[in-house]
Amino acid sequence: MGRRDRIGGRLLKCLLLPLAVVGAVLAFSAAVRSLEGGQAEEGLHQLETALRKGCVACYAAEGAYPPSVEYLEEHYGVQVDRERYLVFYTAYAENLMPDITVLENSYEE
Repeated sequence: MGRRDRIGGRLLKCLLLPLAVVGAVLAFSAAVRSLEGGQAEEGLHQLETALRKGCVACYAAEGAYPPSVEYLEEHYGVQVDRERYLVFYTAYAENLMPDITVLENSYEE
């Protein structure tokens, strides 16, 4: 019975070690994907905040909201990575805050 226990113990060790390694790799990859998702969400939020702050700065300085995102980029230093983000900017009137929506560009070439 002693020999049988040793064989069973070795077999258990041979199975547990690879399973533990695979489990650790899967946990690590899930953590990395979660981190990347959080960073993408934060990037969206930061760009939208920068656009809104640029609009407010423009209104304070010029008395009117900017007519376009390009105007914000030219005159107020807002930078938009157009390969990464889609910006929907709708200006209704000079005295009304534009509607701003930022989405991640999921189009892959």
